[in-house]
Amino acid sequence: MKFEVLYSDQNSKARAGRILTDHSEIQTPIFMPVGTAGTVKGVHQYELENDINAPIILGNTYHLYLRPGLEVIKGAGGLHKFMNWKRSILTDSGGYQVFSLAANRKLKNEGAYFNSHIDGSSHLFTPENVVDTQRIIGADIMMAFDECTPWPCEYDYASKSLDLTNQWLERGWKQFHSTEPLYGYKQSFFPIVQGSVFSDLRIKSAETVSALGAEGNAIGGLSVGEPAEDMYAMLDVVNRILPEDKPRYLMGVGTPVNIIEAISRGVDMFDCVMPTRNGRNGMLFTSEGILNIKNRKWMDDYSPVDPDGISAVDLQYSRAYLRHLIISGELLGAQIASIHNLAFYIWLVKEAFEKIKQGEFSTWKERIIKKLNTRL
Repeated sequence: MKFEVLYSDQNSKARAGRILTDHSEIQTPIFMPVGTAGTVKGVHQYELENDINAPIILGNTYHLYLRPGLEVIKGAGGLHKFMNWKRSILTDSGGYQVFSLAANRKLKNEGAYFNSHIDGSSHLFTPENVVDTQRIIGADIMMAFDECTPWPCEYDYASKSLDLTNQWLERGWKQFHSTEPLYGYKQSFFPIVQGSVFSDLRIKSAETVSALGAEGNAIGGLSVGEPAEDMYAMLDVVNRILPEDKPRYLMGVGTPVNIIEAISRGVDMFDCVMPTRNGRNGMLFTSEGILNIKNRKWMDDYSPVDPDGISAVDLQYSRAYLRHLIISGELLGAQIASIHNLAFYIWLVKEAFEKIKQGEFSTWKERIIKKLNTRL
């Protein structure tokens, strides 16, 4: 994997760059649609490629490991071939999913014991077998196995959790370098900065991560319920330490405003289920603000979802039609809303790239955030 910073904003930490994997060129900042189980919910791969123009999507180690299982994926020649996706894939290690199974998992030095949410069967994730699993899945970018701390949490818990995450990171890093890709293309390994909302722990974690010299670095354990101001403060702390010549990936974030604020603090990569999940429930993100398509005021509004034509799908369907589909529970409604929201997120990060390139990011940020916070 190669990464280069092409342009930098003079009034913030924002930067515009480019990642090259063996599957695609990725302009940064980038938003990555979440395809948890080998599919972005309700969106066809053709639409991802053409209407949304996503150069990279996510898969999830936990979900793919349980279903369809590693034998099926390996038999297909990896996830790219299994789901017929020719561009890049990043896989989360499953740490967050195991964290969310708090009542059905036990964390020990060797790894995380957990019960499947599907059938209750018992499993063990270790830093080593999570690397092996991601080798089989075949992601271009794989993540280290970590513990994602809840919010709020006590300092002592966060500190012990970070010690465990760092121990796991050392083992995962060793496993990554003692194994090889299975399908003839290169894979990269990103360590993850943890430490909850405690500056000293975040500094300790960022220094540990930076010392590895990985091809990219991730920031986890944020957007789990803490105030946005705390998240931004932790980004300021961490990004003063993480190397500037490597991409920075903020995991699981977030709203359009969160993304713009994080870009201004030096983050390059994002993912979140919000565009598709909220879209299925009738929330649309537009360049003028947030639109609840279920509201009666859109019943006879025949204009596009976003007047600026952010998404190609807007040119085909009106607000009135989309409202009708969502209210009626028609599957096409969820599909159109998901495509629109994903296309909007991709448009937003592309706009950020252009504004950084033109030296206008900071003034644009002030204008766009006011709009993004508006309820239409």
